[in-house]
Amino acid sequence: MSDIEQLKQQVEAQGSVVRDLKAAKADKAQVDEQVALLQALKKKLHIANGGDADESKKKGGSGKSLVLKEPKGTKDYSPKEMAVRTEIFSTIVSVFEKHGAVTIDTPVFELKEILVGKYGEDSKLIYDLKDQGGEECSLRYDLTVPFARYVAQKSISNIKRYHLAKVYRRDQPAITKGRMREFYQCDYDIAGIYDAMIPDVECVRVAVDVLRRLDVGGFVVKVNHRKILDAIFEVSGVPQEKVRAISSAVDKLDKAPWTEVRREMTQEKGLEEAVADRIGQYVQISGPGEEVLAKLRALPELMASAKAQEGIKDMGLFFRYAAIYGILDYVSFDMSLARGLDYYTGIIYEAVLVEENVRLPTAPETSAKKGKGDAVDESQIRVGSIAAGGRYDELVGMFSSVMHAKGKKTDVPCVGISFGVERIFSIVKSRRSEAEIKANRTQVYVISLGDTLTDSLLEDRMRIAAELWDAGIAAEFAYKVKPRPQAQYDACDSAIIPWAVIIGKDEIGQGTVKIKNMAQKVEEEKGGVAVPRANMIAELKQRLQMN
Repeated sequence: MSDIEQLKQQVEAQGSVVRDLKAAKADKAQVDEQVALLQALKKKLHIANGGDADESKKKGGSGKSLVLKEPKGTKDYSPKEMAVRTEIFSTIVSVFEKHGAVTIDTPVFELKEILVGKYGEDSKLIYDLKDQGGEECSLRYDLTVPFARYVAQKSISNIKRYHLAKVYRRDQPAITKGRMREFYQCDYDIAGIYDAMIPDVECVRVAVDVLRRLDVGGFVVKVNHRKILDAIFEVSGVPQEKVRAISSAVDKLDKAPWTEVRREMTQEKGLEEAVADRIGQYVQISGPGEEVLAKLRALPELMASAKAQEGIKDMGLFFRYAAIYGILDYVSFDMSLARGLDYYTGIIYEAVLVEENVRLPTAPETSAKKGKGDAVDESQIRVGSIAAGGRYDELVGMFSSVMHAKGKKTDVPCVGISFGVERIFSIVKSRRSEAEIKANRTQVYVISLGDTLTDSLLEDRMRIAAELWDAGIAAEFAYKVKPRPQAQYDACDSAIIPWAVIIGKDEIGQGTVKIKNMAQKVEEEKGGVAVPRANMIAELKQRLQMN
């Protein structure tokens, strides 16, 4: 990692320290000390980026020193980082397509009125754009609302779609924690009228398939139901106008203890203490599905609610189907999961990592070793979700009435899952050393040997490269008329190119080439294995295991 990258991470980390201290209303002297450290780090970064330590020196036309950096909350990715990200995207797409999904694309910005009022308290994080030609637009906050707009506008009755694209949030970034202002989401959604919980459980199965394939380590998928949660608020006595605000507070229980969440409810959001305490008795329940369902069914005041009955019936089906799909061991029924977005109407879920020393099964065959009733240790769950989603049956209906002259509303029920690529990328990348990551797809490097002062085999290397490209083999060669032999070998090593085709005057005269394994350094093939030039392509395809 470069010095500049390290400084950027230090600035982000120190910025988080300052924000946390301010949020906690820490002692002013302590805050000032940490702010001074942050300013010193920013100055170092400014200088490292080519800025001048003496601000009195020349400045740009704007009157400010030009600082070469990415905008706050965004990140450049190196070729090796992009190789890892491309692999992640490819893995996720392969799972989506295995389940029959098709892909679409939508604009990076939407009409502002499409987005407002869909994200609860998080609506303040929407990026608004300047008025252009009489339209007020905003950058998309997620891929779900644009999808619902797409379904309504195109009058689609059913579709199983995936979408990989960037979204934007005017949040306080913390790049080291994977929280950014520009980031990718990978969404999988099923829209249409189907029997209860069948698409829902498949979305969770998709999440489990993806996370197992990516080998992110131990994870658990927390599930809950908005109707059960709404019933809890109802029987606890939460005023209707405070439901979403209190729901947002409850959703913080994976990051903060109940005492802090209770304080937010009562002191910041004006909820009566007795009501908060009643909520606390419910939302701290979690564990295996059937165990939690039994506890909920044993609460007469909750079961008196029609909403709770509907939600519990749904969840009973969900866990029955989850057992058939072999994913029960990855799922925890967690009453604290709330998901703050306003559009959720049914099941909600969130995949989170667990501590490295507490690994859940990562392969289907391990399920037999773990009893169905074994509880997930919730105390081991690490903060930070890597995938989340749920059912949103009314979002399309919000838009569909616009498409009908008589204002007829047509609901298209939907359920989906979204993967947080930035956090997944951080995990996958941390498990690999720089030396093991291959940034290019090159399979063969064409090398010429001989007296570099007198011999030039450039055109022969070019002919061989063209032949390899025509055969579908990714190939490169040195862009020098007379390259040094060692420089060519070094190029293979640095780019992790597994095979080389080697030529010299002798090989050209004999109509042969030498094929050398550059990855394994086989002793008996130290100088390469001679093969007729006419057999070169067939020999390489066999070694590359190409059809």
